[in-house]
Amino acid sequence: MKPQSTFEREPARRVFASELRETRYQFKDGDDEKSPTYVILPSGIRSNRIFIVGTLTEKQRQGDQNIFYRGRVVDPTGTFFIMAGSYQPEAMQQLARIEPPAFVAVVGKPNLYTTPEGNCLVSVRVESIAVVDRETRDLWVLDTARETLDRLDAFGTTDDSKKAQEEYGTQPDLYRKIVYDALSQVQL
Repeated sequence: MKPQSTFEREPARRVFASELRETRYQFKDGDDEKSPTYVILPSGIRSNRIFIVGTLTEKQRQGDQNIFYRGRVVDPTGTFFIMAGSYQPEAMQQLARIEPPAFVAVVGKPNLYTTPEGNCLVSVRVESIAVVDRETRDLWVLDTARETLDRLDAFGTTDDSKKAQEEYGTQPDLYRKIVYDALSQVQL
């Protein structure tokens, strides 16, 4: 009997909006069509899935035949742009039912787009989205702060963080300030 191969889902990284907004480096890990696509976050870790929590402030339905939804989710550091379409029917239905403003938890894949003018835009293709409460949002801020600081403490010692330094010229103190500013908005 052939042993079953184990499938392990990539962990969803917690990242603040201001860091994701600065992400510009994306690559495929392999030549296969189904090889995973990653981004290197400026704090020095690869990610093909992120976990965000914030306030859904806006939602729009777009398209006639190929319907999809776009939305804005705001955390203490900035705005995430999210979208869900027919390739994520469950996520699209979940997003369609949520009325802003509402705290939401989102798991999704970061995607980079380059405009004809050469600007790089980052959005999150939603895999799941759910309404949460303020306490959950505050706990996410604490967890994201800890994970960001852990990445910054290891900065320069891992292959991913060396690549981040090469691509972004990351200044760890700038991201530490962002973390402390985010923590100042948490009500404990």
